[in-house]
Amino acid sequence: MLLILPLLAAAGLMLSQYLIWFYAPIEQTMGLIQKIFYLHLPLAWWSLASFFTVFIASGLYLIKGKPAYDRLAQAACEIGVLLASLALISGSLWARPIWNTWWTWDPKLTTTLVMWFIYMSYLLLRSVGLGGAGGAARVCAVLGVIAFLDVPLVFFAARKWRSIHPTVFGGTSGGLEPEMLATVLISVAAFGLFWLTLLLYRTRQLGLAARLDALSRQPQSKDF
Repeated sequence: MLLILPLLAAAGLMLSQYLIWFYAPIEQTMGLIQKIFYLHLPLAWWSLASFFTVFIASGLYLIKGKPAYDRLAQAACEIGVLLASLALISGSLWARPIWNTWWTWDPKLTTTLVMWFIYMSYLLLRSVGLGGAGGAARVCAVLGVIAFLDVPLVFFAARKWRSIHPTVFGGTSGGLEPEMLATVLISVAAFGLFWLTLLLYRTRQLGLAARLDALSRQPQSKDF
């Protein structure tokens, strides 16, 4: 899987780029800038999937105490923060010509920024290492469970409160043309393969680092 997934992800990303620039029509109102949508949406959705993975893995670590779940939570959080950062940046680039501002305190944007700060705090806690490796893992696991409370707020913000942020299917953006819908679905799937590739490789890397750390702590033999 570690060999096949990168190839599938690369093929999917190349296909999505072709569809974005040569297949999906140019939106009449926003023009060419609207094509950022096909990158912005997968980044946002898979960042939420990352934080859901943090929630599940953290809960499993608190229940079973297996370090593998802690490593999975760490890997998912690192990827989620990266994707959320890119989603905020791409959203600002999209908003500037459309809303005439880089940022507005819209419910969707505000809850996303709060989420970003929460999970950045999670990573900072890991770097501090409170109470040793095991203590830091337990503290981060508790935070990983509690932090997920903000994720549903991000997902439903544009639907539940007055928001200028468009929704994908219906709502403020209306429907999508068939070509646009096919492009966005394939883009989401391609980013999903890329996300899974990053998650597996980073989790494996953390596991190998833990093994090396354990070996380095073993007493060295004095026999020659």
